[in-house]
Amino acid sequence: MNEKIKVLVLGCGNMGASHARAYHMLDGFELCGLIARTPERSNKLAAELGGMAQFNTLEEALAATQPHAVAICTYPDTHYQFTKQSLIAGLHVFLEKPLAETVAQAQELVTLASSLNKKIVVGYILRQHPAWIKFIAIARTLGKPLVMRMNLNQQSKGKEWETHKNLMHSMSPIVDCGVHYVDVMCQMTRSKPVQVQAIGARLSDEIGAEMYNYGQLQVVFEDKSVGWYEAGWGPMMSETAFFVKDVVGPNGCVSIVDPQAVRKTASDNVDAHTKTNCLLHHHAALDANGKFVKADERIDTTDEPDHQELCNREQRYFLQALREDLDLTEHLQDAINSLRIVLAADESVRTGRVVKL
Repeated sequence: MNEKIKVLVLGCGNMGASHARAYHMLDGFELCGLIARTPERSNKLAAELGGMAQFNTLEEALAATQPHAVAICTYPDTHYQFTKQSLIAGLHVFLEKPLAETVAQAQELVTLASSLNKKIVVGYILRQHPAWIKFIAIARTLGKPLVMRMNLNQQSKGKEWETHKNLMHSMSPIVDCGVHYVDVMCQMTRSKPVQVQAIGARLSDEIGAEMYNYGQLQVVFEDKSVGWYEAGWGPMMSETAFFVKDVVGPNGCVSIVDPQAVRKTASDNVDAHTKTNCLLHHHAALDANGKFVKADERIDTTDEPDHQELCNREQRYFLQALREDLDLTEHLQDAINSLRIVLAADESVRTGRVVKL
């Protein structure tokens, strides 16, 4: 596929807007329309992009534009429906995580895409981030087992809290955000996850009685590596240690740190969710006198891409997948695997039991 790829963007929130801007500026794509349930979600973006065509439904947009691909950037509880509809309509799909609400639905979509010879690329943004790639690479040198400690708590208010409440109609924070960081853990260990357990708490009367806005999961891998991930959303969340990314192994540890020991961005700032600033690599080896053989290394990553550039890189990868007919089997199996782990964590919260995988 060497012609320009005509693409629709379905959903015009933060991620949809960023992906639309990427398609608008990348030579290999032709952005042919925006789809939003209400015009106020797309009017400003359409004007920014030079009067882009707007549609209320996917059916309307398909009939009017005859696209090759669609970017699905809607709430998670719509992913399965829209992805299936798009594949059957003959489109390639870029899909914001997670793939679906259940592992069975996710596997069905992957099988359907294969049968129709269509591509699905899932928006695992950290896979396009050079500092996170370096973080994972160093973690792989630390020996086994690994201890992986991660969180992303968000003290949200106003429209961010409204977005979080909407997300929690279908998924808790440890499911919606957890797929990113569980995916990172799986890349670090490249070992089979064998069990998951989790705890959760409902800290607001503004969410459904069956939902929780704080959770922590723990996952055990076949190679004896262990990891935990914590996520909470809402105006009550603490901004103390809201961003922990730390990995320990027999040979030392690597951490994402702020070089001034103070993270100056608020937890609801989307750029802060991927920003690293600095990697701290500690070596555990001791000499005959019990002193460290090597000094700690600080790896400056302040020249890292911002959120928009990361979305641009995701779409360059999507373009490469289409142009070069990339084999996405591993990419999609990793997406299913991370979904399986976080859904097991959700099951553990709700049942109080350890879940074997």
